[in-house]
Amino acid sequence: MKQYEHFEGTIGDTVAESAPWWPTPSHPHDDAPNILVILIDDLGFSHFNCFGSDLVTPNIDELAANGLRFSNFHVTPLCSPTRAALLTGRNHHSVGMRGLSNWSTGFPSMRGQISNHAATMAEVLREYGYTTFAVGKWHLVSMENSSSAGPFDQWPLQRGFDRYYGFLDGETDQFAPDLTYDNHRVERPKSVADGYHLSEDLVDHAIGFIHDAKSVRPDRPFFTYLAFGATHAPHQAPGEYLERHRGRYDEGWDVARTKWFARQKELGIVPEFTELAPRNDGVEPWDELPEVQKKLAARLQEAYAAFLEHTDAQIGRLVADLKTIGELDNTLILLMSDNGASQEGGPFGVLHEMKYFNMVMESPEEAVQHLDDIGGPSSHSNYPWGWAQAGNTPFKWYKQNTHEGGVHVPLVVHWPKGIAARGEVRDQFHYVTDIAPTVFEAAGVTMPESHRGLEQMPMAGVSLAYAFDRPDEPSRKTTQYFEMGGHRAMYHEGWKAVTRHVFGVSFDDDRWELYHVAEDPSECRDLAATNPEKLKELIDLWWREAEEYGVLPLDDRGLVLFASRSHDYSPHPTSRHYTYLPPLNPIPPSAAAGIGGRSWDLEARVDRARDRGGVILAMGTENAGVALFVQDNRLVFDYNVFMEHHVLESTQEIPDGPSVLGVRFRRARRDADVTLTIDGRDAGSLHLPFVMRIFSTIAMGIGRDHGSPVSKRYVDDFAFEGRIERVDIQLISPDSHDEKAAAAREGMARQ
Repeated sequence: MKQYEHFEGTIGDTVAESAPWWPTPSHPHDDAPNILVILIDDLGFSHFNCFGSDLVTPNIDELAANGLRFSNFHVTPLCSPTRAALLTGRNHHSVGMRGLSNWSTGFPSMRGQISNHAATMAEVLREYGYTTFAVGKWHLVSMENSSSAGPFDQWPLQRGFDRYYGFLDGETDQFAPDLTYDNHRVERPKSVADGYHLSEDLVDHAIGFIHDAKSVRPDRPFFTYLAFGATHAPHQAPGEYLERHRGRYDEGWDVARTKWFARQKELGIVPEFTELAPRNDGVEPWDELPEVQKKLAARLQEAYAAFLEHTDAQIGRLVADLKTIGELDNTLILLMSDNGASQEGGPFGVLHEMKYFNMVMESPEEAVQHLDDIGGPSSHSNYPWGWAQAGNTPFKWYKQNTHEGGVHVPLVVHWPKGIAARGEVRDQFHYVTDIAPTVFEAAGVTMPESHRGLEQMPMAGVSLAYAFDRPDEPSRKTTQYFEMGGHRAMYHEGWKAVTRHVFGVSFDDDRWELYHVAEDPSECRDLAATNPEKLKELIDLWWREAEEYGVLPLDDRGLVLFASRSHDYSPHPTSRHYTYLPPLNPIPPSAAAGIGGRSWDLEARVDRARDRGGVILAMGTENAGVALFVQDNRLVFDYNVFMEHHVLESTQEIPDGPSVLGVRFRRARRDADVTLTIDGRDAGSLHLPFVMRIFSTIAMGIGRDHGSPVSKRYVDDFAFEGRIERVDIQLISPDSHDEKAAAAREGMARQ
């Protein structure tokens, strides 16, 4: 027969007349290191103790003390773009990830997924014989394709990872996460009462994956990509971690920034001539704040610090395990953040961040009534701008911005077998696209020109491995553009032009600033007026780079892109009619019927015996959400507005056996009327004073509650005891302005 596979033996009539041959399995060189890339979310340049702060990060500090700190390392200002650039070594626009993976604009720069013409590190390393694991946050698949219906072609296993455990969206509840194992959704392994926290669960699985591989195939090195949900909002940590930070930040952000900045100079993290950037607009002097604002802000910072310390402890567990099994010395660890500290907590900070995204200004006076909830399961907190800028010390601005506060982050590199230096600082300019070339150089592999029959984009990054043992060698990365939602910057040979774009303003009217960052790292001395020639040179260079790397067209719509549903590839029908056929897995918000901020009808066909109940639909968490369930033979609707429960119970009992249970939800302006129906007859009404447009990133459950319980009237998942034949939801379209506004707020919560 024709040989379709390569064979170098001979085949005769008998075995005696034949010569067998076995292909040689792919394998990197014998000394190829394991690779461990650890990504922390929304963490500022100064947040690690070894980068200046007084936060508690002893395990990360130990890695730095036995490795290197790169003090001039940069990323994109947002999570999905940084992850795309990190895993591919190409610029984020080039690979189709201009912004969040929740968006798709119809242009090559924003597809909501990584181009298949840009193979990931995992895809390349696996071809060379590495075993590959991804654990934690993904956020690199179009979120409309993140349900159990797929398509799965951009999920971790289809982009080069042998195994995956984590969550696909941009954030999740740390105590009740929306979890995916390989290609299917799973429930958390234990309850909060039993001590569950997502960061611990992620590290448990990372350790388990590595042990499986090294126990059976110790000859194969591993590549593990560990992307924590920490320290993105919600800032949540176990109680004992919260308690040990009480009172630590009562002096406020001005004192903290001053202390952290001084320590950065002592550590050599910033040059001695660096200036501390002035407070950002909207950040008030701590001493001038009312006491209630100080009390809230300090407690919110405590929650963040506890969250980071707990994350550090999990990193310590993983590193200790690698040492125990004899793999630490030859494991290249690269530990970094995906962008600067977040501005999404607003000027005061929030107990319930979803209020912020619903345009509800939660006053400090309201929030301080629940101080003890902050950081626990009953909060979705984020700190205020003042603490975010402190986390970005000595820089200005935040995540989303292309000033240094948004893009300048810490990088710790640890590789005892491959790096002779210990505890030193490297100040060469580098960018996130440089990580993949560094990994490939350490592993002794090359990026193929073609992968699975597809021509591959050239790498945009350069390896930073030259700096491991040559601290004084000039940077090999001399040029890098930045762009995010119209914010733009151009770095070239120690100079930087940057503009902070305002939504809706013509790009031609943006005011560009100019800094000689080699001498002014914190962008304090704007030279645009005194050196217009250099400014023009960098702006012109930005446009050339934008053309080369597929940045154009410029697009500042950002958040309103969440309204762009019902494409040919979308799970959202143009009729806005959804039919769900249980049993089925939870449905992520981007793929589920969008019941937030609009009118809708629900009809559920059920069959149950008397005194049997349970959830028909639940979406959200104990902090905010919607639940429809049967209890005590009555239909119950609980509209949980940031832990203020509006409960409607049917005026009549549900008959035994088959029945049709319904909800009629009619939004007016910011309020709504809700009516329950049983077999087509009205069974009670309720007026809601406020309609939530977004309340959670946790998936919709049909037949059970998959998050923390939305309603206080039941515990756990309250699975339906009986049969749900189908659930039909008909969305009633609001006017286009309302739909776009609702989608924008939904998008903000996922950044």
